[in-house]
Amino acid sequence: MSRNIRKKRRGNDEPRHWPLHLFLILMLIVTCYPILLVVTIAFSGGQSLAITDIPDNATLGERVRAITPWPENWSLSNFRSLFGDQPFARWLLNSVIVASATTVLGVFLACTAAYSFSRFRFPGRRAGLMSFLVSQMFPGTLMLIPLFIIIQFLGLGSTYTGLVLLYCTTAIPFCVWNMKGYFDTIPKELEESALIDGASQATIFFRIVLPLAKPAVAVTALFSFMTGWNEFILAATLMNREEMYTVPVGLRFFVSGFSQQWGYFAAGSIVAAIPIMVLFMVLQKFLVSGLTAGAVKG
Repeated sequence: MSRNIRKKRRGNDEPRHWPLHLFLILMLIVTCYPILLVVTIAFSGGQSLAITDIPDNATLGERVRAITPWPENWSLSNFRSLFGDQPFARWLLNSVIVASATTVLGVFLACTAAYSFSRFRFPGRRAGLMSFLVSQMFPGTLMLIPLFIIIQFLGLGSTYTGLVLLYCTTAIPFCVWNMKGYFDTIPKELEESALIDGASQATIFFRIVLPLAKPAVAVTALFSFMTGWNEFILAATLMNREEMYTVPVGLRFFVSGFSQQWGYFAAGSIVAAIPIMVLFMVLQKFLVSGLTAGAVKG
């Protein structure tokens, strides 16, 4: 008898979770609706933002159907035209080249610089770290004019090299701080024992330290790739030839003051999002540990 009473009291004291679940479902719908709307426009086969036309005397059910993200007829015509009639394949190749080069160069420079700041004590070490930190306080548009002047002076306008250098310049400060924090968590005793065994500094870095820092390297590579893949302002300013446009710069021409090709824009946005989604799925096991461990020490 007393056990049943205690169970009833315990059950009555438990908070009701259905309001929280209802709120989470509502937020999920609000978050996913724009994505579903983009998918609907891309597969609708048309170029209009409206899923279906709404007549003036439409009923409530017809109006609800008009805003439901589900096309009446599924079609791949926007994707076929995107790669057949439009130079989207060239823009996609440009983005792959720029983002891949930015990732390789950015990861290499960030790892070597972060290891130096973490393990060695030299004049200007603190000033160098603070300069990286201070550079993140200013908006990217503030450096747009001087960077453009420097790139044009070097003769690197509308080239892969100039754009990769600009992207590495903007990505390296964050990557260095993230990698340094992770290198600080790796015990120095491992490197000291390797030195006693006769290993060189390069062997220690490439054979011992970097394999232990895989989570931080994965985060750095993902951030560098996203910088080169999604950036728009620098690419739009530097690239003045259509065949050198990256995907973000090319997509803007589908929606302008003279034409609104929303179907091409939505289809191109979906294609451009696929590489980032694949990278997230491949590197997801490293992301959480890399982001958290990199912030343990500064």
